[in-house]
Amino acid sequence: MPDRTLLLLCAIFAAAVAVSFVMPSWAVFLTTIAVAKALVVLGLMILWRTGLVSFGQALYFGAGGYAAGLAGRWLGLTDAIALCLLGAIAAALIAWVVGLLLARYREIFFAMLSLAFSMILYGVLVKSEALGSTDGINIASATFLGYAPSGPAQVVSVYLLTVLAGLIAASVVHVFLQSTIGQLTAPIRDNEIRVEYLGVSARAVVHLEVVIAGALAGAGGVLTALAVGHIDPEMAYWTTSGGFVFVTILAGTGSVIAPFLGSLLFEMVRSFAMAYAPETWQLMLGAALLVTILFFPGGLWSLFERRRARA
Repeated sequence: MPDRTLLLLCAIFAAAVAVSFVMPSWAVFLTTIAVAKALVVLGLMILWRTGLVSFGQALYFGAGGYAAGLAGRWLGLTDAIALCLLGAIAAALIAWVVGLLLARYREIFFAMLSLAFSMILYGVLVKSEALGSTDGINIASATFLGYAPSGPAQVVSVYLLTVLAGLIAASVVHVFLQSTIGQLTAPIRDNEIRVEYLGVSARAVVHLEVVIAGALAGAGGVLTALAVGHIDPEMAYWTTSGGFVFVTILAGTGSVIAPFLGSLLFEMVRSFAMAYAPETWQLMLGAALLVTILFFPGGLWSLFERRRARA
């Protein structure tokens, strides 16, 4: 029997592609950023299900963006798909090294260590003139399947690539969570010792999750950089990581679709709040988070779960 979540993902992808040709440019750009950042939240969702909160996903987000920017600047690499793969691999390698230490810790120690590694990268980027220092680096237009679109075509091309990456990432994560290793997320969160008694290394599972989350964040960083056309140290700053955690709380972890809905809602609220209430937009976001925590502790996705339960 076909998996309903995968079918729904394909339907959402088809709808996203169809509306791209009628949406205004600002909406296309906003959706591109939302989907790209949702890849980071997708990785956070895996860690969250294991009882781990990372305040350092900006480390991999920034690493992916800078890997793509520097590859284009120093190596002349402009193929968008190759840049995405390069950014994901670079971030995954960093996550593998960092994960050797992070996998040993839980709770607040895991959160603070991840934050510390992110701020180390931020400090390196700010102090390094070769990496653009505080000004960052402009990214040249990427090529798509051998051609270099410009203007509105460039925006739509980045959008379609980002939506496709979102479909692939969400499908892979869904399959992973349904696998034997993926099913261990809740048991490790609830009783890690019992999982160890079953002969499974909880540390190895956490290490794998850190690498997966890092690769997703790296890909999201590349796609964000391609959409914006610029990379800077703010991509690795702690407030960026805080934004990802905000979206994770807002969206919930009940489905791989939740990070995309939460990220899209977050970007819409932030954009309109900054446009119409530039002095109080942060207050509005804080109020939205407070309401979510008070009335929907399982995130906005819990609304769908409650409706399903009633049905």
